[in-house]
Amino acid sequence: MAEVRGGGESGDVRPELDEDLSEVSDFLHAIGQQIKLLREQAGLTQKQFAKEVGYTESLIGAVEQGKRTPQRELLESSERVLDARGLLIAAADDIEKAKAKSRMRHPEWFRNYAALEAEAIELHDWSAYLAPGLLQTEDYARALFRMRQPVLAEETVEIRVAARMARQEILARWPRAVFSWVIDEAVLHRRLGGPEVHRGQLERFLEIGNTRGMTLQIMPMDRAENASVEGSFKLITPKGRPQTGYIEAQTNARLITDAEQVRLLNARYGTLRAQAHSPQDSLSLIEKMLGER
Repeated sequence: MAEVRGGGESGDVRPELDEDLSEVSDFLHAIGQQIKLLREQAGLTQKQFAKEVGYTESLIGAVEQGKRTPQRELLESSERVLDARGLLIAAADDIEKAKAKSRMRHPEWFRNYAALEAEAIELHDWSAYLAPGLLQTEDYARALFRMRQPVLAEETVEIRVAARMARQEILARWPRAVFSWVIDEAVLHRRLGGPEVHRGQLERFLEIGNTRGMTLQIMPMDRAENASVEGSFKLITPKGRPQTGYIEAQTNARLITDAEQVRLLNARYGTLRAQAHSPQDSLSLIEKMLGER
């Protein structure tokens, strides 16, 4: 495959891909449609079904539309609730293969980070310019990819959006990893994609901030000091492996494994959290913005 650069949190800069991965999306869509059909035959709404299997209604909707990959635990619960006679369990191994192949939807340079992220037991993120990729709504992500220059092919946009949504599966995994985000307040005011996309993204922040085990803080724009005006970064700890830093700028990205550099990023992140609004004040700020729109 030819090198494909860009495409981390913000987007891609190459208009074409060398491989067609649409069959992965088609397969996941087919599985989602099977779940939907079985649910409707059982006389359950999405909300009722979500409660029965222990997942959110939004996740069930995304799975039925083929936008999220169903985890084995969801398939097992769905099998039991819907009395699927082995149909969904039989698809579990094929879904694992599809998940592995779906990682190829990421640009080649981004795959090393994506592999670490998928194994994360701890992830901390300072975002100075955009909504963090793991928190982006589908509409927000699509808007980012569609506004990139040079212009991307629509097929490339959809592949990249699907890949980003698939990354978000780790947010629903249990036992849950330790997650925290510090987001610059300017991100909340930047109406990328238009008013409705912007509102949806603010609501997503609110949802995450109210989720047990996840911490979201906003860095106020009127703060006199900011420990990382140089740009965004992440700290990620994969299971059984040392913590790693990740920095991305324009079309370049770098994994940071040097222990001293990772320590410095940790110190910087700790200061950012101290300088930011508290989690509760951060949610109040987002609620206020939503109420003013």
